[in-house]
Amino acid sequence: MKRIAPIYLLCVFALLGSCKSFKNTSASSSSSASQKKQSNNTVFLDNINVTPGDERTSVLNTNPGAPSYTAIKAAKNFDIESAQEVQFKYATMLNVPVEELTNIPLLEDIENWWGTKYCMGGSTQNCIDCSAFTQTIIRDIYSIQLPRTAEEQFNMAAPINYTDLKEGDLVFFQTTGRTISHVGVYLANNKFAHASTSGGVMISDLNEDYWKKRLRAAGRVKRS
Repeated sequence: MKRIAPIYLLCVFALLGSCKSFKNTSASSSSSASQKKQSNNTVFLDNINVTPGDERTSVLNTNPGAPSYTAIKAAKNFDIESAQEVQFKYATMLNVPVEELTNIPLLEDIENWWGTKYCMGGSTQNCIDCSAFTQTIIRDIYSIQLPRTAEEQFNMAAPINYTDLKEGDLVFFQTTGRTISHVGVYLANNKFAHASTSGGVMISDLNEDYWKKRLRAAGRVKRS
């Protein structure tokens, strides 16, 4: 029994040494796996490693379906830097992109009349009525002579669907009586310019309750 004890102790020491070695190996393996995991977290598409501050992150598009400003600019062949003040002003009022407003003479003509007060039978910048306003705009911009009254302009214009309205078309309303009594010039995005009895020359929206209830027709006069 005395001879067996030393041998037994040697076996115990050997076993303890093996466990310690195994523990170190496991820890090393775990550390290696953790490093590999961290490394994988910084690998993106095409195995490009991106680090904080990397300039390549600036090309990410948060809305992939939206065209870039450059693409829109090239497609429209429009130089935003050359846009005039009147384009920016009316783009805001019409809620449309500046590059869609290319008929600058039309915008300038409306601007020239802007705020002119309304008076029945008027046709000057002291005061003007709705049909005199449309008559003046269509004459100045499209070189077409319209009749004097809203009903006469309605009879002259070719009927079109509201969904086909384009810049320069006419919109007709029945504000009093049973005949066409008001007319305006369509611009864009459901907006039209007209001489209103309440506010003079201004821009209104066809979707406003007042005008929506009284809209009766849309028409187009022949122009080049």
